[in-house]
Amino acid sequence: MPLTLHQSSFFLADAESQFRWYLAEAGPEVAQRYRLAVQATLARLVGRLRFADDPELTGLRSCTVIRPFNKQLLFYRVVGEMLIAERTIHGARDLPRRLKEPPK
Repeated sequence: MPLTLHQSSFFLADAESQFRWYLAEAGPEVAQRYRLAVQATLARLVGRLRFADDPELTGLRSCTVIRPFNKQLLFYRVVGEMLIAERTIHGARDLPRRLKEPPK
């Protein structure tokens, strides 16, 4: 049975913030390509477990967003038969700290 996808409010806020940044800095075509890349990434999620030493982040997985946006990481959890997209954050950030903070 396929997993049901749920996108958390933090994930949606992160994705919208990044979309608006691309819109302002690179234009509507690049912003739309980013949005489509995130959607395509959600469709093919095969990530790895991350942050095993941090109890607050237990079970969190990540994978890169499809090129050319592959500096962005998509974080998610599998809970029962549901896949929960939690965040999308640039990979060069202080990830454990940023994952615990609300989106900016």
